[in-house]
Amino acid sequence: EVQLQASGGGLVQAGGSLRLSCAASGFTFDDYAIEWFRQAPGKEREGVACITSHDGNAYYAEIAKGRFTMSSDNTENTVYLQMNNLKIEDTAVYYCALAPWEQVCPPEAANYDYWGQGTQVTVSS
Repeated sequence: EVQLQASGGGLVQAGGSLRLSCAASGFTFDDYAIEWFRQAPGKEREGVACITSHDGNAYYAEIAKGRFTMSSDNTENTVYLQMNNLKIEDTAVYYCALAPWEQVCPPEAANYDYWGQGTQVTVSS
């Protein structure tokens, strides 16, 4: 059974940093993509950053460019999202999701078959 365990959220002041982790287990796919999504109250879910096992490259949504860095530790099957210079509008529940058998980051959330439970990030003024 594929499981994703997200952690690392919390309360931080604007301008601060957090590092989210997503530990994946129970899968044997040769290729996959893992993406961080977020959803704020009253807003639609949006993609934040994605990384592929195929080449290890990370891809970022505009909201994340220049502030967030996604990385992976393949020995631990864990991906990270380092978030710097956090803004109040970054407040959301952050989810990691895995799309199996993908060598590129899928454009739609529907392509991700496995989801973690989410971790709350709250940025205060």
